[in-house]
Amino acid sequence: MSSYAIISLGGKQYRVQEGERLLVDRLRADEGATVEPRVLLVGGNGAPDLSPSTTVTARVVGHELGKKIRIGKYRRRTGYKKHTGHRSKLTRIEIESIGAAKRAEKADAGSTAGKAAGAQREDRAPAGAPGAAAAKPKAEKAEEKPAAKADQQPAAQLPEGYASMTIAQLSDAAGGWSRQEVEAALEHERSGKARKGALAALESALEEKK
Repeated sequence: MSSYAIISLGGKQYRVQEGERLLVDRLRADEGATVEPRVLLVGGNGAPDLSPSTTVTARVVGHELGKKIRIGKYRRRTGYKKHTGHRSKLTRIEIESIGAAKRAEKADAGSTAGKAAGAQREDRAPAGAPGAAAAKPKAEKAEEKPAAKADQQPAAQLPEGYASMTIAQLSDAAGGWSRQEVEAALEHERSGKARKGALAALESALEEKK
């Protein structure tokens, strides 16, 4: 007995075999596309399987309109008559395979092609590729950065009590500071509040130190 399957499409169930064509409710797939409907049962080779892991592959042959159904409405003593028609939108599909044979073949072909492409890339890449050579300088630069930071001398500290000084106090005290303390205070002012009077006093004190 040839194998068969019961599939579900559009809320309806169909008993199908390989090579069979049938009409189902309109599908969104384009003509020539393949669909894999939900498989409810597979039978024909021994006991039927109610929870199958196999797949059914169907190809969309074309989209059609069903047979026209005429509908007539009539109300006596009123002269009311109305005639309408309806044609269902259908899709004709062909069952190409029942089982995962095609899918397994495609997966094997894809994996083989991927392995071949990977082997070709490895063969093309020389031992001293520029990518490997470019990675080494980056690592060396990363190692040089911490060493450069360690070699830098610690920045000069602000004069004692600078944070609480007013501009007048700062102008009077700046003359007695060392050049490093004046430069540190000037840098602090430029990156912080940037008080104009303090900047002027520190700049003039720095000019005197030169």
